[in-house]
Amino acid sequence: MNKEERSLWELRPGIKMDQEVLESVAQIACALKSLSAYTTFVIEREDCPEDLRNTVDTGLAAIDKLFVA
Repeated sequence: MNKEERSLWELRPGIKMDQEVLESVAQIACALKSLSAYTTFVIEREDCPEDLRNTVDTGLAAIDKLFVA
C-alpha cells in the first residue's frame, strides 16, 4: 500500500492490524465504498432490492468501526 492509499484508510485510534491484513481490509473497504456509490445510484432509480441496501449499510458500518472517516 503506498503512502496515498494509507492516508485514505487511516485506522481509528486503538485499532491494531497486521500490515498485510490491513491492505486486504482496505481493498475490501474500497470495494464496499464503490458498491455504496452504485447502490445510491440504483436507489435513485427506485429499483434497489432492500437486501442489497442492507448489505451495503452493514458493510459501511463495519468500515466506520475500523477506519477514520
